[in-house]
Amino acid sequence: MKKNSLLCAIIWGIMATTLPAQTVKKDYTHQVDSVLKLMTVEEKVGQMIQYSNNKLLTGPSLDSRNHTEEIKRGEVGSIFNILTVERAKQYQDLAMQSRLRIPLIFGLDVVHGMRTIFPIPMAEAASFNLELIKKTASVAAAETSAHGIHWTFAPMVDISRDARWGRSMEGAGEDPWYGSQVAKARVEGFQGTDYNDRNTVLACAKHFAAYGAAVAGKDYAEADISEHTLLQVYLPPFRAAVEAGVGTFMNAFNEINGIPATAHKPLLRDILKGEWGFKGFVVSDWGSVGEIAKHRMAKDNEDAGRLAAIAGCDMDMHSMTYARHLVNLVKQGAVDITLIDDAVKRILTVKFELGLFDDPYRYNYREKEIENKKVNAAHRKVAREAGAGSVVLLKNQNVLPVTSTAGKIAVVGPLNKAKKDMLGNWSAIGKAEEVISVFDGLKAALPKAKITYIEGYDLETNELKPLPDFSEYDVIIVSVGERAMESGEAKSKVDININANQQLMVKQIKEKAGKPVITLVMGGRPLIFSDMEPYADAILMTWWLGTEAGNSIADVLTGKYNPSGKLPMTFPRHVGQCPLYYNHKSTGRAWAPNNPWVSGYMDESVKPAYVFGYGLSSTTFEIAAPVRSNKEYNAGEPVVLTTSVTNTGQYTGKETVQLYLQDVVSSVTRPVIELCGIRQVELAPGETRKIEFTLSEQELGFFNSDKQFVTEPGDFKLFVGSSSDNLKATEFELIKK
Repeated sequence: MKKNSLLCAIIWGIMATTLPAQTVKKDYTHQVDSVLKLMTVEEKVGQMIQYSNNKLLTGPSLDSRNHTEEIKRGEVGSIFNILTVERAKQYQDLAMQSRLRIPLIFGLDVVHGMRTIFPIPMAEAASFNLELIKKTASVAAAETSAHGIHWTFAPMVDISRDARWGRSMEGAGEDPWYGSQVAKARVEGFQGTDYNDRNTVLACAKHFAAYGAAVAGKDYAEADISEHTLLQVYLPPFRAAVEAGVGTFMNAFNEINGIPATAHKPLLRDILKGEWGFKGFVVSDWGSVGEIAKHRMAKDNEDAGRLAAIAGCDMDMHSMTYARHLVNLVKQGAVDITLIDDAVKRILTVKFELGLFDDPYRYNYREKEIENKKVNAAHRKVAREAGAGSVVLLKNQNVLPVTSTAGKIAVVGPLNKAKKDMLGNWSAIGKAEEVISVFDGLKAALPKAKITYIEGYDLETNELKPLPDFSEYDVIIVSVGERAMESGEAKSKVDININANQQLMVKQIKEKAGKPVITLVMGGRPLIFSDMEPYADAILMTWWLGTEAGNSIADVLTGKYNPSGKLPMTFPRHVGQCPLYYNHKSTGRAWAPNNPWVSGYMDESVKPAYVFGYGLSSTTFEIAAPVRSNKEYNAGEPVVLTTSVTNTGQYTGKETVQLYLQDVVSSVTRPVIELCGIRQVELAPGETRKIEFTLSEQELGFFNSDKQFVTEPGDFKLFVGSSSDNLKATEFELIKK
C-alpha cells in the first residue's frame, strides 16, 4: 500500500514530454491599451462579434446579411468562411473605412489541408509520426495564409472513445497522452515559431471541453462525466495546446456537469485563463452563445449573452447574441466593462501579433506563389507520404505486397474510382478533379499489369451489381466502407457496421474467385466488418487520405511503402460495446473466460475486434523485454528504460514501439494500462536498434481526489510492445526521498 503523496510542483501539471518551442510573441500591451482607450462601448463589443461569409455556411443559417455597414462602423471583429484573397480584401477594405481602422481577422475550418488535402486527422494520428503530422499542418498553414486567411479552427483535440460520434474523424483518437502529443505537433505546424511569418496561421484548440464524451455518441449532446475524468482524460490535450502556444480556443456545444461549455466560467476563467495562464482569446462554436437558452440555463437570448460574456467567451461566432444585446447589457451594468475590456485586449493583441495593424493586407500577396507548379508538387509529395504512413494493415495472409508479377488485377467497388470521397469531410477548397483515385494510382504503380475496374455495387444504394468470372485474375482488390460525408459533424450513427451488401460482396468474390482478395476499408471512424473478415486475405484501413489517396494506397499495396500505421482508436466487435477504449479502469470483477459473475456480456465478448495501437507490417519485428536502469527510484528522479527492436522479416519497415504504464496501487483508481511513450524506428532486414525511454513525474502522476496532480510512492509496472495487447513487462518501485 502506498503511503504519503508527493505533491508535484505544478498543481495542474499534465502528462507531457519535452515542451515544444512556443510561438514567439512580442509584448504589445502599450499598443493595445492605446487603442482600447479610443474605443466606444459599441466598438469594443464589435471586436467580440464574428460573422460568417454568407457565401459559405458550415452551420444552421442564422443571418444572411453581408454586415457591410457594421464593418464600416468598426462593429465587427472577425469574418469567417472566406475562401479567396479577393473576398478577404473586399471585407478588409470595409474595415479600413471605420473610425479606428481596426483590421478584421479571417478564419476558416482548415482541418486537414487547404488546397492540398491531407489524410483526415484520425488517419494521420494512425501514422504515429509526430514530425509528419507537424509537417502537414505547416503545409496547410502556408496554403491557407496564401489565400488571405489568418486563422484556422483547428486542431480538434477532443478525446474520442465512442465510434458512434462522427467527429472522431477530426481528432487523434482515444488516448490522452498521445492526443496531447498530436495537439502540440499540430499547433506547432500551424503557427510555427513566429506569427510574423506569413506562411503560418493562428491555430485554435477545440472543442473546450469534453465534446468527445457526448452521451451515446450524439453530436451536441451533454457530456455526463465526473470531474476526475474531465481532469485526467479530456483536459490534457487542451493543456498541451496551451503549452505549445496556441493562440485561440473554441468552446464546445455540450454541457459539462450541468453547465453549457460556452457559459462555463470554471472552465474558461478559472482553469484556462487562470490556472493555465492562457493569454489568447476564446471563440464560441457556431451559434453556441445563443444555444445557452436552448439548454434552458438562460431565460432568453439576452440572458445567454450575459452568461457567455461573464464566463469568458471572448468572441461570438455567428449567433447574433452579442450583436443584439451585449452593448445594452454593459450599459445596464449586467456585464462589467472590465470583462469586455479583457476580451477586447485579447483579440487586439492577436491582431497586433499577426501584424495586421502594420499591414491589414499582409496575407494577400502569395496566392500565385502557392499555385506555382513546383510548390504544388512539393505539397503533394508530403500528402502522398502522409497518406501512405496513415494506412493500417489489419490482416495479411501472405498476399502483400502485390508485385509486378500480378499480371491481371480486378479492382472492385466504386470507391476505387471515387475522387470526392477521398478528400474526406472538412476538405476546405480541395478539388475532386485533382484527386488521385485508387484505380489511377494502381495503374501508375503497375504499368505492365492489366487492371480492370468492376463496379460491384451501387455507391448510392449499395445494391449489388453482377460479378464477372474472376478466374483470369491473379488478385482482386475490393473497396468497402462509408462515404466521406458519413463521418464528421452531425454524422453520429447507431450502426457502424459496413453495409451488409458490401460485406456480402466480399464473401461472394472470395467464393467465386478462389484468388487472393485484398480489401480496402474506407471511412472516418472505427467500423465493424466481422461478416467479411474471414473472406478477405488482407485488410487495410485506408480511411480518407486526401488529394494523393490513390498514389498512397498504391505505394502500400505494391510494397513501395511498407505499411506502418497503428490504430489510434479501438475497433469494436459490436456497437453495443461503445464507448470502448483500452485504458479502462479495473473492476472488482474483471472479465475472465468461463465465469458468468464478471464484468462482461452474455451475448458478445468484451474484447475488441482490433485493439488500440494495433497494426501489422509486411515484415516482422521482435521487441525485447524492457530493462530498467534501477530497481528503485527516488521521487523526482527520472525513470530510464531500454529495449531493443529487431527486424526479423525480409522487408525494410517501420515499427512504433509503445510504452505503457501501470500504477499498481494508488489512492484513486487508475487505468489498467496507460500509454506514456512512443518511438518509431525504421529497420532493414536483420537490423537491431536499441531504444531508450525516460519518464518523469509528469508521466507517473495523476489527479487525486482533491484535484491535485500528485505522484505517489509505490510499485509500478512498465510494458513495451507493438500494441496495447502485445506487451512485455518490467517493474520498479518509486520511493520517497
